[in-house]
Amino acid sequence: MSRGGALVTGSATGIGRGIALALAREGYDVAVHYRRSGAEAEATRSEIEALGVRAITLQADVTDSGAAAMLVQETHSRLGSLAALVNNVGNYVYGPLDELSMEEWEDVFATNLDATFAICRAAVPLMRAAGGGRIVNLGYAGAQNLVARSNLTAYAIAKTGVVLLTKAIARAEAGSGITANVVAPGVIENSATKPLREIPAGREGRIEEVAAAVVYFVSPEAAYVTGQVLEVAGGWNL
Repeated sequence: MSRGGALVTGSATGIGRGIALALAREGYDVAVHYRRSGAEAEATRSEIEALGVRAITLQADVTDSGAAAMLVQETHSRLGSLAALVNNVGNYVYGPLDELSMEEWEDVFATNLDATFAICRAAVPLMRAAGGGRIVNLGYAGAQNLVARSNLTAYAIAKTGVVLLTKAIARAEAGSGITANVVAPGVIENSATKPLREIPAGREGRIEEVAAAVVYFVSPEAAYVTGQVLEVAGGWNL
């Protein structure tokens, strides 16, 4: 029996794909979202369907608030519910602060923070009407501790915003059966930069480990857990 519909943004490849597959294994029907990676999204959809659940592919530019809202509505309509939402989309810029352009700054905020807000704003009323739901937003290890990383300034600030947004949703919706939490990856196998010497565990994380943290937050056992940040980072900020 299906656990309901799940939307994972940016799920054609990488961490998003891993999360989509993990949710499918837990019994969710999954909406695979993409912006440009149509062929990869179709491949992910096929993998999910092979696990015995339903899967659809949906294209949208989630930096457009109208498109973001339509993405949520279409997921709900085609899958019959929106029981779980994972906001995974977020561009990443690495480089010195004094070389960061306004265009890069605005893109990082649009994809990481603004898109997450737009998607959540559309999803919460649907979940509230259904008596509950699970929201998991992807953060960044250290953002909740206000750890400065000079080559990741825009990204770190945007992800700090994601943490505060998630906590605000968690507080506002705690009585409606909706939980909202953050999974905060550190250096993962597909990370653009890998400062492994800074990681106490001495290795990069696996996509499956990030996905497992998401699965916990959407599980029945986590129904009383909301507004929390779970780092998957090998002790990076200890």
